[in-house]
Amino acid sequence: MDAGHPTQVESGSAPAADPTPPVLHGSFSVGLDFSVARAEVFRGFAEASLRRRWFRLPGGSSTAEHDLDFRVGGGETARNVFVSGDTREHLAYRSRFLDIVPDTRIVYVYEAEVDGSRRWISLVTVELSDEAAGSRLTWTEQYTWLVPSGDGDQDVAHLRGGTRLLLNGLSTVVNPDRHHGLLRR
Repeated sequence: MDAGHPTQVESGSAPAADPTPPVLHGSFSVGLDFSVARAEVFRGFAEASLRRRWFRLPGGSSTAEHDLDFRVGGGETARNVFVSGDTREHLAYRSRFLDIVPDTRIVYVYEAEVDGSRRWISLVTVELSDEAAGSRLTWTEQYTWLVPSGDGDQDVAHLRGGTRLLLNGLSTVVNPDRHHGLLRR
């Protein structure tokens, strides 16, 4: 699989009056180092009170909803309303946990909706390993973009960037001393 370069796959022939956009497939990996043990990073995913501090959909906090059932077969749901100028989008996220190895690995699938339309589906593997100075998180995401915008390049860049922002949020929650030192420089 080509990491970072989407592949277009035509899905059958659609009627001329209702063209179906091509599906985009791709994957990417993001790594992040922490100065805390991997058990602390894992807690950031597993404990709802910590997870809510770094994981939420874009939009105001007054419209945000979040529910976490962190177990194999459980899942997570989130909703929010994002407003930018005259644009108002209703965002929804649903996941299901497929594999959880405490302090080591989390595998889950999720789907993302915008205004009731399922835009993409992803399989995510989060791996945690020991490092000399703490731990390392490796996030690998395999996505299927069902409703891309244009050729999908902007969508993929947005997904990668959003993932980086989420992981930076996780880092500020489970590894706050690391960030305080950076702010003082």
